[in-house]
Amino acid sequence: MGTRLYPLTVDTSKAMIRFLNKHLVDFIIMKLARQGIREFYLGVSGYVNYVGLYDHLGIGERFVYKLGLHEDELRIRYQPNIESRGNAESVKLIMDYYNIREDLIVVQGDILFDVVLSDVWSFHRDKDAYMTVMLKELEDVTKLRHYGVADIGSDGRIRRFVEKPLTPSEAPSRIINTGIYILSSDFRDFFDYGVGRRLYEAGELDFGKHVIPKLIECGYGVYGYVSKGLWFDIGNPEAYKESVRYMLKALSDEELDIDFSFGGIKFMGRRPISRELQRSIIDRIQRGELVIEGDVLLGRHIFLGRGVKILNSIIDHYTIINDHSVVEDSVIMDRCSLGSKTVVTNSIVGRHVRIGSNVVIKDSVIGNNVLIGNDAVIINSKIWPQKYIPPSHSIKEAVLS
Repeated sequence: MGTRLYPLTVDTSKAMIRFLNKHLVDFIIMKLARQGIREFYLGVSGYVNYVGLYDHLGIGERFVYKLGLHEDELRIRYQPNIESRGNAESVKLIMDYYNIREDLIVVQGDILFDVVLSDVWSFHRDKDAYMTVMLKELEDVTKLRHYGVADIGSDGRIRRFVEKPLTPSEAPSRIINTGIYILSSDFRDFFDYGVGRRLYEAGELDFGKHVIPKLIECGYGVYGYVSKGLWFDIGNPEAYKESVRYMLKALSDEELDIDFSFGGIKFMGRRPISRELQRSIIDRIQRGELVIEGDVLLGRHIFLGRGVKILNSIIDHYTIINDHSVVEDSVIMDRCSLGSKTVVTNSIVGRHVRIGSNVVIKDSVIGNNVLIGNDAVIINSKIWPQKYIPPSHSIKEAVLS
């Protein structure tokens, strides 16, 4: 359900949220496809998850084109129209429906990562593992409460998992579950008998909460591969903002679909109309008509009025920012409109949001398709999709759902 990312995922699958002016799932699939993965199965459940993903991804045609493959070399398929009670049951349904009898990699839909899959696979094979869990050492121990924390032996075997410990002292280490797994083909039969069957009948079908601890308890070979590569959980708005800022610097221009930069500004768009817009923005910066500083990503077909200031922010495609407005340390998703003299700081503004003039938005998250009247003030609040904020209305420390 992606509840931790509300209001961004109230009406959107978490894999389909906009991230650096693309859909998050695009980064995940391209990361895997560039390392040779060619069969993708999406564990979708419910209307929001399925419709958005299917309409965007189809059977994978866009990735075939981007990677220069033949049309039958890469395929995307979907979970059958059967409701699943957890991510482990989703995998079971897919393995049964598509008759998968091979080892497979499972990746959660709200993470970004940089891992060499061949290294993880070699580790999995050498250990003859039933399941390999990719792990990551977490520097900030206060965040351990958000993750499953592993106790691993010197041979890499996981001795136990503590799921979301309440305090750092309850955690056996700083090594956390990243939500990336390699499963042996035998996993397909796990829920058909014995302890797996009892989990299935009880509806205890989440990998982190139920399945991995039970596999360990019953002596299955569950191993942990500790990755040194980049990894971000984009499970809540704060993590989203942190990962956006980091990944804008860390990802290559190829991964960002960027082929032109000016200082810290990265421009999207390669066609003549985009090139003309990019030249115009640079000219206006040099003439002092615009201020764009820090690490900035600008999408295609945007409009920036006179005196606009953009600092360390992401502006998605087809967005309009009118005269003398300021966007700082924020993400403005696609097809938004900001009136004149509006200020947005340290916030996330969802898709197709209409914001009037003289509006202040600070430390907030605005859902999709919200309408905000002139002179409104929104501070440290969350606004659900489709809401209307009247002119001169003030919202502080609130959730408007």
